[in-house]
Amino acid sequence: MAVPHSCSSSSSSRSYHFLSNAYHTSFHHHHHHPSLVIFWCLVISLLSPLAVSSSSSSSSSSASSSSSSSSQISLGIGETEGTNQDLHQAILRDESVARLHELGQVSDAAAHLERTFMSPASIRAIKILRGWMEDAGLSTWVDNMGNVHGRVDPKNGSTPALLIGSHMDTVIDAGKYDGSLGIISAISALKVLKVNGKLGELKRSIEVIAFSDEEGVRFQCTFLGSAALAGIMPVSRLEVTDKSGITVQDALKENSIDIKEENLMQLKYDPASVWGYVEVHIEQGPVLEYVGYPLGVVKGIAGQTRLKVTVKGSQGHAGTVPMSLRQDPMTGAAELIVLMESVCKNPKEYLTCEGQCNEETIESLANSLVCTVGEISTWPSASNVIPGQVTFTVDLRTIDDVGRNAILHDLSTRMYQICDKRSLLCSIERKHDADAVISDPHLSLQLKSAAQSALKKITGEIQDEVPVIMSGAGHDAMAMSYLTKVGMLFVRCRGGISHSPAEHVLDDDVGAAGLAILEFLESQM
Repeated sequence: MAVPHSCSSSSSSRSYHFLSNAYHTSFHHHHHHPSLVIFWCLVISLLSPLAVSSSSSSSSSSASSSSSSSSQISLGIGETEGTNQDLHQAILRDESVARLHELGQVSDAAAHLERTFMSPASIRAIKILRGWMEDAGLSTWVDNMGNVHGRVDPKNGSTPALLIGSHMDTVIDAGKYDGSLGIISAISALKVLKVNGKLGELKRSIEVIAFSDEEGVRFQCTFLGSAALAGIMPVSRLEVTDKSGITVQDALKENSIDIKEENLMQLKYDPASVWGYVEVHIEQGPVLEYVGYPLGVVKGIAGQTRLKVTVKGSQGHAGTVPMSLRQDPMTGAAELIVLMESVCKNPKEYLTCEGQCNEETIESLANSLVCTVGEISTWPSASNVIPGQVTFTVDLRTIDDVGRNAILHDLSTRMYQICDKRSLLCSIERKHDADAVISDPHLSLQLKSAAQSALKKITGEIQDEVPVIMSGAGHDAMAMSYLTKVGMLFVRCRGGISHSPAEHVLDDDVGAAGLAILEFLESQM
């Protein structure tokens, strides 16, 4: 996060550049409150920025402290002094960062980070995570889907548990923060409570879960770990195979986990035994960096539909068929793709709704709708042949499910009209649908308060509200929402980059995330 110019514990009137110069953005003009919709994230609330010094000496200090490994931040200003303050910084930031780097080296590939469901690297990660959980005073176990659990119960016995989790698997050529940050931040916060002798003061059970698979890289099935605990994973999923023909069940059996249909059913948590689910995750988008805040509360996770569009025309010779006589599916597909872009950029101009959506839905679409063509293929794919068929995919996401279905209806209608005009055959298949998940308002308010409290301790200044934003990416919280109420906290990442080795979170922002979870846990005492 932004590095303070001075961290003397005796001063309450420090100057801070809250947004580090490492992120090449200034938030000095703090009397302005611009309305922001950027890419696929909706900022519900923009805040007054933290106190920022405008003196030249402060600017110089900020520039020199922009490194992600800053040693100047002080976690716990105003609330803790001496050894406690140093302890918070050492565990919540320094140790957490070291553990992120250590886990980032646990890979099945030598040249890049790759850790998939039940791979050798995954098994090594399980051992490391259990060790860290036990170091924090948690009782640990691995369930029949390979999820790692660490739990502590209050002195008066087990109560409905607060679950805090994220995923330990990665994509191919991954960054080291996606998933791992949420697990390590929770473990570190609990370790601080243990060291301070407060772990036994919790009024409810706390369970940290490192989910075995969220990305779905190996078996092309997302949320294997969290879906099993939420009770929404079909038994047939155990028979899905990877590229080598190994089933999910085989992969578990190879690692001494014998899972059958009855075992899978037993994994489902009783909703009465769970109080709620919280997930800390990197934003994977640019909004927090843009507004200059290290933390944001997630309003909800966008619903998603994936389409497969097939356009068929008349295959022919590129040199002998006159332009006026062609039935070219490639140019037809190009027109469909440009139409999709126009509809998604300006839904108000295209949406008919037919009485199904109100002004709120239309406004939500205008702020949150994103559409992507990620794949396109042509047959026979030769430079001197007019294609006979073109196929492309559409990924459409928005926080409003009613609006999503309305857009899909209108978009499909207009696509078919274009195909008819061009004398092309067009088919549109819905390959995947996932409803939006709205975060629990009360849980979100608690996370917001915890984040504000953490930032106040870091800066020594009273803070306004932290940003509230939408997630366009899927998270384990989507699966867990079928089990219990959910809340999420986002952490700023450089450039909004994720699923890449360039993925990066400032060390100070790692510390801020840990302190926010600590504040949240202390509210459960």
